[in-house]
Amino acid sequence: MAARLGLGTQSRVIEVASNDGYLLQHFVKAGVPVLGIEPAGHAAEVARGRGVETRVAFFNATTAAGLVAEGISADLIAANNVLAHVLDIRGFVAGFPLVLAREGVATFEFPHLLNLIERVQFDTIYHEHYSYLSLLAVEAVLASAGLRVFDVEELPTHGGSLRVFACHRAAAHAERPGLAAVRAREAAAGLASPAPYAGFAARAGALRSGFLDFLGRARAAGLTVAAYGAAAKGNTFLNFCGVGRADIMAVADRNPQKQGRLLPGSHIPIVSPEALIAVAPDRVVILPWNLKDEIAAQLAPLAARGTRLAVIDAGAPGGIVLL
Repeated sequence: MAARLGLGTQSRVIEVASNDGYLLQHFVKAGVPVLGIEPAGHAAEVARGRGVETRVAFFNATTAAGLVAEGISADLIAANNVLAHVLDIRGFVAGFPLVLAREGVATFEFPHLLNLIERVQFDTIYHEHYSYLSLLAVEAVLASAGLRVFDVEELPTHGGSLRVFACHRAAAHAERPGLAAVRAREAAAGLASPAPYAGFAARAGALRSGFLDFLGRARAAGLTVAAYGAAAKGNTFLNFCGVGRADIMAVADRNPQKQGRLLPGSHIPIVSPEALIAVAPDRVVILPWNLKDEIAAQLAPLAARGTRLAVIDAGAPGGIVLL
């Protein structure tokens, strides 16, 4: 982004929902002034320890007006995976044009609704998210604040995300081919009509049935089944399927704060990856399917001992792929 936008020591990058400063620290190292806006005080403290100036606040038009009153404007505003967490999305977006420089760029990253529908990613639907977003919807929201989308990049994160580039309506940024490409994909899928949404529940139910069949076959064959990844996606999936510790002996997670506890709802015990490798179950289901390659590499010692790794895949027969 620094190269694309020509950012330097006279520029400023603002990140909204900047968390612990993990992204902004790299701009700091490049000599680009930054400001993080983060409502969680403990995360802001970590960011400051990384040399990232951070304000503890929720971002909205009032926050933005306060920054403008201080003479602060941004050449780049980044908002990654925050739109879905905002209850008043229009009120949130209304702050961006206030603090964005005349030819500045605002970027918004979010999981793409089209992928959620096409790949039956129902396990990404959970309490932290108020909305599930398409380019179609985001363009309308941004337009209501006087912002114009001029480019879109398609990213692999979270099962397929969009990075939307927006500017002031009168800014000089020309439309790029990525925008037309994603518009065309969404139009072809009919996202502006009810049709693509209508069969989603039935497809989610079919994926559940396939997973329960997989567990039933394993049980009948006397095989032990464990899982990997005690995170939101996995919990949503397991509780939707109605399984418990009688079906899955344990779930491994690298976070020591989760180890020794139970998954909410299913009450499956959480263990360390090392404990899982020591037990060597016959099957391990990788619940964070978007990280399957990374996790499979971590579990290579299990595979070497004969454990088969499995991942949930709506496009596969029965919804399960053995790696």
